Amino acid sequence: MKDNVVGLGVAGCGAVGIRSAFEHFKFGEFDQQVRIVACCDPVPGRAKAAAEKYNVNACYESFEELLADSNVDAVTICSPIGLHYEQGMAALRAGKHIHFNKTMTTQVWQADDIINLAAEKGLKVVASPGQMLYPQAQRTRRIILEEKLGRLGYVYAKHSFSSGIYHLNEQCRTGDDPLTNINPTWYFKNPGGGPHYDVTVYYLHQLVGVLGPAKKVVAISGQQIKEIEFKGERIVSEVDDTSTMLIDFGNSIFATIQAVSVPLPFVCLTPDYFGTEGSIVAEAFNGKPLIYEGEHLPHVTGIHDTMAEKHVFEDIMQLVDLIRLGKPTIVTPEIARHVIEIIEASYKSAEEEKAIHLKTTFEPMALEELLEL
Repeated sequence: MKDNVVGLGVAGCGAVGIRSAFEHFKFGEFDQQVRIVACCDPVPGRAKAAAEKYNVNACYESFEELLADSNVDAVTICSPIGLHYEQGMAALRAGKHIHFNKTMTTQVWQADDIINLAAEKGLKVVASPGQMLYPQAQRTRRIILEEKLGRLGYVYAKHSFSSGIYHLNEQCRTGDDPLTNINPTWYFKNPGGGPHYDVTVYYLHQLVGVLGPAKKVVAISGQQIKEIEFKGERIVSEVDDTSTMLIDFGNSIFATIQAVSVPLPFVCLTPDYFGTEGSIVAEAFNGKPLIYEGEHLPHVTGIHDTMAEKHVFEDIMQLVDLIRLGKPTIVTPEIARHVIEIIEASYKSAEEEKAIHLKTTFEPMALEELLEL
């Protein structure tokens, strides 16, 4: 690390890499803390196009070349989820710190390997999404811990995997050049595709961040969308797109999360909580919003607050502060591992038609760490 500036490598110059890294860091106001020094992408010409557009010094077509670049201190892994474990382990072996885009891995044993190797090497890992960084998530946990909802009765969340509305029509997929013709096929393939790894992961990070580690999962799951079309290409889907999981948090507190294949009106990426003396719906406590005027994620100020993937940008900055300043972060691989186990258990439960008991855990935020109401 030169002059206490983190040299960041972007692994994957697709949708997330562009929106969460290149676009946010192009303004230069964080250049004394972190700079994108290299990028890579296996699609011919894509890394070169990104490097030219965003003034990045080095570009590669292989991840191995990126890891061999001595200017790279840390990588943000923006590749398809099914590649995260392999690339994460390679990065750690190469001595690089890591920010993982969601979801960190697809299986618990993989997450274990990442956590153990990072500890062995003395390297830092941050795993998106950092939902508990949001003021409204912290206040939700405070309200529940202080029993302001009375007895918590149930928690509910839903979202849509209606592929024709979102992933197929993102701006970065509608053009003809390397940065706007990005193919979404991987969203519909195993491992790593499907609604749980793509969207449910947000609900789960907030849910376990608020309620603490879960105990047990029961689920049903199936597939309605057999194939889709993208720019005249037929993509055969391999993933379940219609799933319901029931999560047991102990003390008869249950949460239900549904992923459906049909379009839904806009739904915020947080669960709703219902108690005997009130509710938290759409991030409002009995109708009062839990994020106050002027509040924002720690590094998301000015123009960043108007931009896409600002939460991912914030998670990258959490890693930067952890590397440079040794500043602890609540965006840990341990909470990511627990969420991975819930997702993995839900598919196992659906297949085996039985409840799956969870084994992983993490340390949730203590009351004194949370924002005041």
